[in-house]
Amino acid sequence: MNKGDRTFGTGVDRLTLTKGSPPVSLTELGTGYGTLQVNLHWTAREENRSVREPGSGWRGLLRPTLFKPMEMPASGSQITSVDLDLGCMYELADGTKGVVQPLGEFFGDLQHAPYIKLSRDDRTGAPSGEMMYIDLGKKDEFKRILIFVYIYDETPAFDRAHALVTLFLPGGPPIEVKLDKRAPQARSCAVALIENKDGNLMVSREVKYVYGFQAELDRLYGFGLQWQRGYKPVSG
Repeated sequence: MNKGDRTFGTGVDRLTLTKGSPPVSLTELGTGYGTLQVNLHWTAREENRSVREPGSGWRGLLRPTLFKPMEMPASGSQITSVDLDLGCMYELADGTKGVVQPLGEFFGDLQHAPYIKLSRDDRTGAPSGEMMYIDLGKKDEFKRILIFVYIYDETPAFDRAHALVTLFLPGGPPIEVKLDKRAPQARSCAVALIENKDGNLMVSREVKYVYGFQAELDRLYGFGLQWQRGYKPVSG
């Protein structure tokens, strides 16, 4: 790891994966067992008011569809409402593939395959954010895991929020990936890719923005999943 990729804060040694960072071995940094915690946290930038109509429910489209990029109004003084979601696509050693995400309520399972579980769906950017858990004791069951973040079509884009994904490794330093690129029309972002290399879990920074949704990320990484329309309920 380059010296410039290592940052310090609150007494904790943190690794920040930058564009030029090589893949990092989770197995060598951590204890090799326990639970990897993946956290998504964001804060909204001071921009124009949200374009979501009052009383409308959140929608998410999983089926491959052509989308016209949403035109963003001129910025003003209002705090933008932003709802980002954390998810992952996975491929297990036995060939099983799937997705873990709030949309469609695919929250996963930590005790059984895929040994990945999403704890909650945060719609506010609260300090706790959203957390995903990955059982490192089952590392031999994993072939690859693509961690991604997506945003709803009625919500302003990535340049309206400061987003950070942090991997908390038992026995090792936190690993950060910042989503700081100005991508005003992107709807999804591949954040990090975890791959099993001969029993060694390697994580690499991706930070690839796409204009479409999960199906477009799937095409980019070749998981070959079958996507269909999914919904999130209106928040109370």
